[in-house]
Amino acid sequence: MIRLPLVLARALIVGASATLLTAAASFSAAQPADSAGQNAIEGLEVGTESGKVIVKMKLKEPMANPPAGFSLTNPPRIAFDFPNTVNALGKSAQDIKEGDLRSIRIGQSATRTRVVFNLDKAARFEAAVDGPSVVITLQPSVAASTSTVAESTHFADAVPSPKPHSVRGIDFKRGRGGEGQVIIDLSDPGAGIDLKQSGRSIVVELLQTELPISLERRFDVTDFGTPVDSMEVTAQGDRARVVINARGRWEQSAYQTDNRFIVEVKPMVERPDQLTKPKAGFTGEKLSLNFQNVEVRAVLQVIADFTGLNIITSDTVSGNLTLRLKDVPWDQALDIILQAKGLDARKTGNVVWIAPRDEIATKEKLELEAKQQIAELEPLRTESFQLNYQKAEAFQKILSDANQRILSKRGSAVIDPRTNTLFINDTPTKLDEVRQLIKQVDVASRQVLIESRIVEASDTFSKNLGARLGFTDLTALRGLGTPGVGGGKARGMLSGNVRSMGVQTLQTEDYPESFFPDSFSVNLPADPINGRSPGQFAVSLFNAGLTRFVNLEISALQADGKGKIISSPRVITADNVEAIIEQGTEIPYQQATSSGATSISFRKATLSLKVKPQITPDDNVIMKLEVHKDSVGDITVAGPAIDTKQVNTEVLVENGGTVSIGGIFTQDESKIINKVPLLGDVPLFGVLFKQELNRNDRRELLIFVNPKILRDTVSVR
Repeated sequence: MIRLPLVLARALIVGASATLLTAAASFSAAQPADSAGQNAIEGLEVGTESGKVIVKMKLKEPMANPPAGFSLTNPPRIAFDFPNTVNALGKSAQDIKEGDLRSIRIGQSATRTRVVFNLDKAARFEAAVDGPSVVITLQPSVAASTSTVAESTHFADAVPSPKPHSVRGIDFKRGRGGEGQVIIDLSDPGAGIDLKQSGRSIVVELLQTELPISLERRFDVTDFGTPVDSMEVTAQGDRARVVINARGRWEQSAYQTDNRFIVEVKPMVERPDQLTKPKAGFTGEKLSLNFQNVEVRAVLQVIADFTGLNIITSDTVSGNLTLRLKDVPWDQALDIILQAKGLDARKTGNVVWIAPRDEIATKEKLELEAKQQIAELEPLRTESFQLNYQKAEAFQKILSDANQRILSKRGSAVIDPRTNTLFINDTPTKLDEVRQLIKQVDVASRQVLIESRIVEASDTFSKNLGARLGFTDLTALRGLGTPGVGGGKARGMLSGNVRSMGVQTLQTEDYPESFFPDSFSVNLPADPINGRSPGQFAVSLFNAGLTRFVNLEISALQADGKGKIISSPRVITADNVEAIIEQGTEIPYQQATSSGATSISFRKATLSLKVKPQITPDDNVIMKLEVHKDSVGDITVAGPAIDTKQVNTEVLVENGGTVSIGGIFTQDESKIINKVPLLGDVPLFGVLFKQELNRNDRRELLIFVNPKILRDTVSVR
């Protein structure tokens, strides 16, 4: 199928209007009605019936089939070709002004007569043979809408300028007809512009144009009530890109006035009477065709007249065709004709060659074989290429790879490592291909700043409660005196713990200092926490003779701790280049060798970040990440243990965005009760016969990553 650039197609559409208009003028004057072997148009009657315009054309002899006809929507016209017919009316134009029909023009050539109906607006038509007459019926119709752009269009070439082109501003407005207008304000009118449609989006690329950082963002324009939902403005190397996202059915047009480039996106109105909707990829002006058993060559001639193309038809193209199309693009109509008759087309400039597929395939095969033979005999030439960013050695491997060889069989490539120069000996055609390849590949790599933030938070809580209870009877000991304890009425004493209370009470060598601690029948004190001793409260009850003692000691300790450790490694690396940054300690340990001796080895306990970024065409970043957060743990016989926290993953993050790539949450909760059976369960007094240890430790580790694509004009602090 033929694919025409949009600019050429529009030029042909504009020229097609003049084609029908001048067709009649280009024909010769009316010939006599009695020309031998030819039919003749002898009469013309026009009338209306139920809103329809009926044109009755009387002929000298009846036609076997209705005349072939096609229509044009802009301007609205309908044309009919009468083969082997002359004009016997005596005039070539007639004003009608009946319904939508304004006038009729008749032109004549040596073999046919063309009748052109000039309309006020587009109309549908039907042609039928009624005896020696041809009856043409015109019915009102809605004008066809144009199709959207489906291929890339080079809107404007860049004009060299001493100052770089730049974008000064981007605005969005709603037009009177509900269309969305994207207005791009440029520094000068010389910026190169490419325009294309990608799916439901319109992509505008401003070549060799700088984009301020303040304009690099996403615009939400949903509230304007147009087919446009949003705009995404980004910088792509040395060009600025504007992606216009639309919804529903729409059509777009673009134009430039001075420093302002404007893209209009208009909503399309659905046509209930449209029988054929244009296929995606067909962009030609719409027409209607009605042929019955007509030669294929005649149909191709009609399309050539409509488009202004120069069509060359092979002598092997033959056969007849019956075709009825309404409101289809002309390039789709041509594709349908070629598919129906097993034909194919090749286009060079504005010349189209049409022939059977086998014939074209055979011709192209012969051309390729001839080119291959010429390439094998073409003289070799040597050319040097100095690379700026790529290593010549790496590029040499690409060119000379046996599995995907780029050079010809006779070509070779050598390098000079000192000057990073590549010398290639090959045919001039291959040298041109290598030159273009180097131009695309030998470019500076973009760089990425990767910032990682590792947050480790801890929340610890411990509570211990215990008691010691005992009874001491010293009446069996002999030689006891009566120590002075402040009077015979004293029956008890308070102190911080039982040991200190026993020392203060019995100031005699007959009593050992440790007899109180050793006499506990319940010995369940609170345990220390992190090396801290618990608080103690002791009570001792005794008789007047200091021979019987009841000792009670209560101990308790509560610890509550909160902590947060933040580590923030960051590193800059080029696109698709792995980078590593680490900080920490290497711990030595002894390791036995095969000879029985020992050697010193080292184990790392470090904070490290290993990353390999890949920048996507839409300025997102794909990262292969490996993050370690190691620390020294417990000391073992073999050496110190390493507490490891590690994340190994691959993520896709937008430029400047932050993502949490992992997290570890641990909670250590325990409750231990040691008690005397039965007595420890007594309400209120049970606390004197048990020990309670409570612990609730929570730790959380979070890892965040933030990539930023660096620009040449941005400096990192």
